[in-house]
Amino acid sequence: MLRCLSFLHKLNGNYKKTVVFRRNFTSNVEQLVSNLSSRGLIANTTTKADVLDHFLKISRTLYCGIDPTAGSLHVGNLVPLLNLIHFQLAGHQSIALLGGATGLIGDPSGRNEERPLQAQDIIQQHSTSIGRQLESVFGNIMAYASRKMYLDKPILPIKIMNNLDWWHSVSLVNFLQTTGKHMKIAPMLSRERFDAIKLQSVDAHLLTSVKSRMSSANGISFAEFSYQLLQAYDFWHLYKYHSCQIQVGGSDQWGNIVSGLDLILKREVEIPLEGKAYGITTPLLTTSSGQKFGKSAGNAIWLDSRKTSVFDFYQFFWRTTDADVRKYLNVFTLLSREDIENIIKDHKAHPERRFAQRILAREATDMIHGEIGLAQAEAATRLLFDTHLDDIRLEDAAKALENDPRYHSFSESDLINIPLSKLASLSGLVQSRGK
Repeated sequence: MLRCLSFLHKLNGNYKKTVVFRRNFTSNVEQLVSNLSSRGLIANTTTKADVLDHFLKISRTLYCGIDPTAGSLHVGNLVPLLNLIHFQLAGHQSIALLGGATGLIGDPSGRNEERPLQAQDIIQQHSTSIGRQLESVFGNIMAYASRKMYLDKPILPIKIMNNLDWWHSVSLVNFLQTTGKHMKIAPMLSRERFDAIKLQSVDAHLLTSVKSRMSSANGISFAEFSYQLLQAYDFWHLYKYHSCQIQVGGSDQWGNIVSGLDLILKREVEIPLEGKAYGITTPLLTTSSGQKFGKSAGNAIWLDSRKTSVFDFYQFFWRTTDADVRKYLNVFTLLSREDIENIIKDHKAHPERRFAQRILAREATDMIHGEIGLAQAEAATRLLFDTHLDDIRLEDAAKALENDPRYHSFSESDLINIPLSKLASLSGLVQSRGK
């Protein structure tokens, strides 16, 4: 069964329709890891891709950890989360694990200095906020998938958990006795050196931060040094009590993931072949110019529309360069690779029309902010850049821009009666009417 979506665009003076087919998603289930690797969603695995593909022939449980160091996720967080989505659509059970406990310590991976300590109530607020955001984002993505793909069975909801639920009952003595005694210092440090060699695509400083900080003038606190053990314990806990056998994380999480696998092997001494655990890392996404993905003029592109408007979210993807658009279509949409190549082919005929960027912006905004958010973003885009505005819904445009500090709303009477110089001052275009 096929479902399709058509895009109408001008080509050589005439309108051309590009049809994008939505295929049965389960067609790639048997080679899920290989498929995700080819799309640029997986960087490395702790075993060969074909071994993992065979392991995934039956339903498994996997997780990705999210430390609530801020009140919102940003687009850079989407790569591991989209892996959870692909696994969920393929019939597996994904878990998004909030680090309500580990967030109090802070992961030293990729950092050359101590993280600022955050109060427990702030971490709890962030956990609540991100938990709600995950529910919204996962709900929008699943609705997107249901509209645009043929799914032969209902999609199970992704579980959202918080590691504070078990850490509050773990004493320091118990932790050291059950976990600390299994973890040797030398392997923890040598593992980082090995990881830097193994992961060719990752900057070495992302994986050697603990060792380098130990020899630096500022050093590293025992709390941050212990973070690797805390994450290892989380993996073991989910393995033991939730049958979770796969951890997904960014490339800078390789050492933490391997520590978890090591702890599982040492605490669960009689593991049958089907009971093994594995790790998957996602790439550190960069632009073709080498900049870290997810930044716009030094600012993060947040998933919270109160921090980054749906208009700015849409425009972020719209501004993707031709050099990056194929990569981002593979990562940030559920379009098939065949459809993406057809889109790129049409785009290359007239790159100045930014056909591929428009589809990328539409698909990414639809997934994260839903149909309503997409309608608002496109209305605002047309209001600002189009000349034909007869059928535009102004309320959608206003909604898309309502949290944008550059947006100011005035009544019709104000526009008629207030001098232009005063309007310019009220809207922040000038500091005062005199200027």
